Amino acid sequence: TPRHHGRPHHGASDGMAIVPVALGARSYDIIVEQGALDRAGAILAPYARKGRIVVVTDAHVAAAQLPRLDASLRAANVGIEPIILPPGEQTKSWRHLEQLLDTLLALEIERGDHIVALGGGVIGDLVGFAASILKRGCHFVQLPTTLLAQVDSSVGGKTAINTRAGKNLVGSFYQPALVLIDPATLDSLPPRETRAGYAEVVKYGLIDDPDFFAWCESDGHRLLAGDPAARTHAIDKSVAAKAAIVADDERETSGRRALLNLGHTFGHALEADTGFSDTLLHGEAVAAGMALAFRYSARLGLCPAEDAVRVTAHLKAVGLPHDLASAHVTADGATLVGHMLHDKKMAAGTLPFLLAHGIGRTFLSKDVALADVAAFLDQDRATAL
Repeated sequence: TPRHHGRPHHGASDGMAIVPVALGARSYDIIVEQGALDRAGAILAPYARKGRIVVVTDAHVAAAQLPRLDASLRAANVGIEPIILPPGEQTKSWRHLEQLLDTLLALEIERGDHIVALGGGVIGDLVGFAASILKRGCHFVQLPTTLLAQVDSSVGGKTAINTRAGKNLVGSFYQPALVLIDPATLDSLPPRETRAGYAEVVKYGLIDDPDFFAWCESDGHRLLAGDPAARTHAIDKSVAAKAAIVADDERETSGRRALLNLGHTFGHALEADTGFSDTLLHGEAVAAGMALAFRYSARLGLCPAEDAVRVTAHLKAVGLPHDLASAHVTADGATLVGHMLHDKKMAAGTLPFLLAHGIGRTFLSKDVALADVAAFLDQDRATAL
């Protein structure tokens, strides 16, 4: 029986967007609706068994969002069984995975049950991985509450934990049964967190949609200021772009899904150098990484210099890191390249890089000389000083 056999279908209402992720038996919908958390009970009731649903969240999200979800589920005669974890990247660990699995087993979760992941990327990644291995696979629903999770990590089925060797090196491809996005949950986010998520919005314009990047330049500030229409537009565009890429290349075998990693190779090196800490949030690292990727592409003569300037200028204008200094990175190029060698995308000793022929024209290059990348990083820092 396919994992999503018997999946409920929902009709679109005013103000609701439904984006399908077409993966055959593993297909599912992304529902984007302002205020969706307040009607989540009606949407999630078909996924509940024995009159209850297990919701995994963290302490911060529990305080901000759990009462709304609880009230909505109770109104639909569904009991809620909350599991509240510590907030922060350190929760994506063997220790918390083991604790979560033990708790789920104590709650007698069955393979037919759906576990709800209520939170940002950390909760989504951890719960998705737990669901993929619990009893060899049970169902889960993504209810992302940060902009980064709403436009990126909740869609596409990448799940993982971090280990001593690095980020996201132990995980699985495991698709959710449903993604339910309420842009109103962003109201409780600190501005820095929203800005970090916005980097992933900009990424979709840079990959293959120059018109959307132009929208970011003209209207991105409205999204960051909390304008509901701008937020919903950006989320709709982002998840539709990601859904199309995931449907085309679910497991990164053809190279198309790899385009979603724009800025991540540089960005992960910056994160590693800052200790994967709050010094540099993931989205901030991606922002700096995208600016570096465009400037490196310009250095190689692949991309017009003015496009690299536009990317850097927009990220700077919205207050995102755009170079090593603004990312609080002091390491030299050789050290940063050393971090890149631990990247999980390494294959046969080479590391693919996402480069660009221009805005909206990203491509995967497999012949980048890491020594040249190190020289570029040193020169880029010197130029910026």
